[in-house]
Amino acid sequence: MSTASDFVFRYAPPKPGSSRILVLLHGTGGDEASLVPFAELIDPLAGYLSVRGKVLEHGAPRFFRRLAEGVFDLEDLHFRTAELEAFLAAKTAEHGWSPDQLVALGYSNGANIASSLLLSGSKTVGGAILLRGMIPFEPVDRVDLTGKSVFLSSGKFDPIVPVEQPKHLAELFSERGAAVTLEWQELGHNLGRPELTSVATWLGALD
Repeated sequence: MSTASDFVFRYAPPKPGSSRILVLLHGTGGDEASLVPFAELIDPLAGYLSVRGKVLEHGAPRFFRRLAEGVFDLEDLHFRTAELEAFLAAKTAEHGWSPDQLVALGYSNGANIASSLLLSGSKTVGGAILLRGMIPFEPVDRVDLTGKSVFLSSGKFDPIVPVEQPKHLAELFSERGAAVTLEWQELGHNLGRPELTSVATWLGALD
């Protein structure tokens, strides 16, 4: 059985002048190095805890299984969400962090498990940056997300994520009390330089 300690990860502490920790959650086929350059550009002083997903899809790391494109294995999603939550809680205790220091930065599959963390009521992160995210599951419980901030950056021409998905995801967060920003990029599922500035500005406003 997997334990909270057996994720492959990369950690760098915050530099002087910052206490923020970015929890980096890659997309399908990525790893713990994939989002480090993005993180260093949007917040050069922040530390990061970059995690590799444990699920392999034809050799490509992911954070949870899917049955088809956009069709998630919900049982596995909930199991993997709880597993990631336990890992983050253990690292928070080990380093003496406050959960408010942690901001999840997820791309695609990583954004989806970050959303799942929040919608499941996890207390391990204070907010999230969701790049090309979609709804992980339709929540039944209305968890309280008051005090949490969420930035969604979505592509107008994304062939994978229909435009209705980020809109509804933003509503789910707002209905639960989160402060939500939804920004549309003139892009598809790929990331682009213009959103670096947007994300950096949003992060700076949290300080």
